[in-house]
Amino acid sequence: MAKDLTGAPVASTKRIFIVEDHPVFREGLTQILNREAGLAVCGAAGNATQARKAIAKLQPDLVLVDIGLPGKSGLELIKEIRAQDKTVKLLVVSMHDEALYADRVLRAGGDGYIMKQEDPEEIVHAIRDVLKGHIYVSEEVFAVIAKPHPKGSRKMDIRALDQLTDRELEILESFGRGRSHQDIARQMKLTVAQVVAHATRIQKKLSLPSANALIRYAVCWVESGV
Repeated sequence: MAKDLTGAPVASTKRIFIVEDHPVFREGLTQILNREAGLAVCGAAGNATQARKAIAKLQPDLVLVDIGLPGKSGLELIKEIRAQDKTVKLLVVSMHDEALYADRVLRAGGDGYIMKQEDPEEIVHAIRDVLKGHIYVSEEVFAVIAKPHPKGSRKMDIRALDQLTDRELEILESFGRGRSHQDIARQMKLTVAQVVAHATRIQKKLSLPSANALIRYAVCWVESGV
């Protein structure tokens, strides 16, 4: 380990890779992290395909991942990275509600979850915490994840939602927030026909009788935060 002029050990700089499709947020986060002692951004990508290639080459210590990426979702990317590398740290920084996604992120192999609207200082804290080997989620979400649930309660919803792919879960959330098929297609770089096909599969997997029932389910799920 390197040492300073007094002979005390100096921690090596941790290299961070950012996967984020919004250039302004990506650049802002890069500037924030590069000002932090012991942290340095080694690269960035706007989608999962670009990220996989760059991460394999650069081998960062930690990858920051957004869930809502064009094409392949951030959750799918986390699973792929974790399958190839058991040591890299994976932290989600996303606008999506933590209460709806944190449990699935952890089960996919992620090391933590923090919302984009948090203060920059808290995002840096989350990064340092994960780099130390800890799991980072909010206290409220940790209480929900850790709490045992009686039969017939939340576990039933979790089993139902576990049938959905990561993309289907993201679309379900979008319906729950009142977004139209056209809005979802534009946001996820899909066609309207693809969104309709996803909605049909979601409806079937959740055993819902109609498209209206799917919307009601989605709204209740988002509002309940489970």
